[in-house]
Amino acid sequence: MSTAFKVFGSNALRTVLLDCLPAFDRANGVTTTVDFGATTHTLEAVRGGAIADVIIATASAIDELTKEGHIVEGTRADLASAGIGACVRAGAPRPDISTVEALKRTLLDAKSLSYSKSGQSGMHMAKVIAQLGIADIVNAKAIVNATGLVGERVVRGEVELGFQQVSELLAVKGIDLIGELPAAVQLNSLFAAGIGAKTPHRDAAQALIAQLNTERARQIMRDNGLTPAAR
Repeated sequence: MSTAFKVFGSNALRTVLLDCLPAFDRANGVTTTVDFGATTHTLEAVRGGAIADVIIATASAIDELTKEGHIVEGTRADLASAGIGACVRAGAPRPDISTVEALKRTLLDAKSLSYSKSGQSGMHMAKVIAQLGIADIVNAKAIVNATGLVGERVVRGEVELGFQQVSELLAVKGIDLIGELPAAVQLNSLFAAGIGAKTPHRDAAQALIAQLNTERARQIMRDNGLTPAAR
């Protein structure tokens, strides 16, 4: 009988993590469950007493949880960075977001759009929209996604335009990525893993983090809009 193994996982690394888990589970005699969510969700859960063997979140959040004693000191492993992009339903016209002015016009012209309520991409998009001086107009037609993948709303036809980290958008079939935010308003977030302080499975936790740094995993990251961390 296999042992239960728990991971808090960022949606940004969903694809690579799900690819790694079958082989990891077989090699380590465990059955892994993953609680995918934004970093804010992970912080709330861990600070509320939830226990995980491995925690994957933004690097800054991993550092915070380490200082608070929730992650084993010295186990932070940088995995990949992700930028924010936009998507439309597959086959739909692709609006221009190549410059800040084009992004502003696209936001104003869109009949509907969605971005995350929490996490790096959602908080940043809210900030960008405010800085462009169009928050009242844009947010009146926006669905702020409480949890999960914004691209799923686009595929279902609930909104015509979705913003989230590129790797999260590419995790959804049935969307077309139209590009990343212009450099002047882009946010590239570094994601990292750490070993939970209360894990009884430290060897397995180390093995999972090592597997997420294999060349196969790094190639999956590249294929899904992530930039693997420097070794």
